[in-house]
Amino acid sequence: MLQRPVEPRQFTSWTFTRRAKESGLLPSTGSIGDCYDNAMIESFWGRVRTELLDRRRWRTRLELANALFEYLEMFHNRRRRHTALGMLTPIEYELRHARIAPVA
Repeated sequence: MLQRPVEPRQFTSWTFTRRAKESGLLPSTGSIGDCYDNAMIESFWGRVRTELLDRRRWRTRLELANALFEYLEMFHNRRRRHTALGMLTPIEYELRHARIAPVA
């Protein structure tokens, strides 16, 4: 019988939770070992980590906060196409569905 090796990634939620609490934040992506974790938000933070966070070191929290804001508002919402949205950006998706929605 083949056994799957232990992957270090499975323990990142413990590290994330600890670091968030040490920073005075309350993580909202689920609890450790919870089978009902929000897969979409986990996938999102995986992309943020790959596309932004792991690419450099941040000197200050303000520098990181500004980079996150720019990533979300300028790239993720306006230019990054999402398969779950039919290869539209979130802004394009919202505008398209706002026009279709009936006016109350």
